[in-house]
Amino acid sequence: MSLNCSLWQDNSVSVKHFAFAKFSEVAERCFLLFALVLLMFLASLMGNALIALAIHTNPVLHTPMYFFLANLSLLEIGYTSSVVPQMLQSLVREAPTISREGCATQMFFFTFFAISECCLLAAMAFDRYMAICSPLHYATRMSRGMCAHLAMVSWGVGCTVGLGQTNYIFSLDFCGPCEIDHLFCDLPPILALACGDTSRNEAAVLVVAVFCISSPFLLIIASYGRIPTSVLAMPSPEGRHKALSTCSSHLLVVTLFYGSGSVTYLRPKASHSPGVDKLLALFYTVVTSMLNPIIYSLRNKEVKAALWRTLGNRKALTQG
Repeated sequence: MSLNCSLWQDNSVSVKHFAFAKFSEVAERCFLLFALVLLMFLASLMGNALIALAIHTNPVLHTPMYFFLANLSLLEIGYTSSVVPQMLQSLVREAPTISREGCATQMFFFTFFAISECCLLAAMAFDRYMAICSPLHYATRMSRGMCAHLAMVSWGVGCTVGLGQTNYIFSLDFCGPCEIDHLFCDLPPILALACGDTSRNEAAVLVVAVFCISSPFLLIIASYGRIPTSVLAMPSPEGRHKALSTCSSHLLVVTLFYGSGSVTYLRPKASHSPGVDKLLALFYTVVTSMLNPIIYSLRNKEVKAALWRTLGNRKALTQG
């Protein structure tokens, strides 16, 4: 591509800007996908914002489970907002550019929100484990302070990993090419542009990805491994149904998030292709974030009732 994105200094090349490869040569396909992604993005923002607002304004939802759900909604808003605007540009503009600093900032926030969500999903699984397997101690062990601590640890781990990974990758030399064959500044496509042999760097990034994805996932498996026995021991059919309903919603969200993330980042490098990676990126950044509010609201009567109360109050305020 004919783009001057390098700065020559002292017989060396330093890339100052990156450009995103065109998604497709078929303009109609790009505009159709643009409209679809934009609609899903807006639906994701609205759905997650409504759930966070409903939980905040309804005291009946001020419990550990909904506290974590509100945090998840906020993470989803940040997660999608950090990359989807760039995706939309990549779909309709001819070789949109981004500065090296802007690319690093986008990578940090994307990694920050993604890793925080991994950890938060593990905290939510632990909350369900305590509520179902140890109900008599649930109120004391899952106190407000404990919930806040788990949430802060989740956000803190995400921030630490985001800073570390971004600093590690952008400390490398980038001497061209400068075309990112992806929809946003993700780790693998940026690392592929670094100069020289990056096999050790790729291995280090993979190790961190495996640790950050598999560790929370193993905690989720450990938490849910003990839940079925406790659910079957419940004397009330209503209690069993409620426990299974809350667990199934969370498990479905975990499956969508970890499934798409594992396929994207943990599969062998030889099986990667830009086209498949872009489609996967659309799925795990836009589709899953749009589905999460639907999953939690459709399968939870308390959330649905709170959403209707919130919407009713806002409608009354606008009419008044």
